[in-house]
Amino acid sequence: MRLGPYEQAAEPPEACTLPTAERPLRLAEFDDLFAAAVRRVDRVSVTHARMYLTGPAGLADRVRELTAREAECCSFFTFTTTPQPATGGEAVLLDIEVPAAYADVLASLAERAGAVSGGATS
Repeated sequence: MRLGPYEQAAEPPEACTLPTAERPLRLAEFDDLFAAAVRRVDRVSVTHARMYLTGPAGLADRVRELTAREAECCSFFTFTTTPQPATGGEAVLLDIEVPAAYADVLASLAERAGAVSGGATS
């Protein structure tokens, strides 16, 4: 598994402005979301990943809030949250796109989501 953007052994991307002390907390927030809600991760291309999430009411708001904070500190990410029809709870498609220079960061995030969630990554 590749190292993620907040893991200490890897240098954070130049565009990342999140203070070093806050990075483990943000990583934990993503891990919590991935473990609770990610059902599948698709690699659409080297610069585009799509995550399928399901969970209780409020999931879409949780995803939007977390990804908005991430986009503030890592401006190379583009997150698109699309609510989907669901029976009970909520379902969300999360599209994540990056410029080619950040393809490795996206790959790390997608791999981490698949590993933490136990969901399939394609």
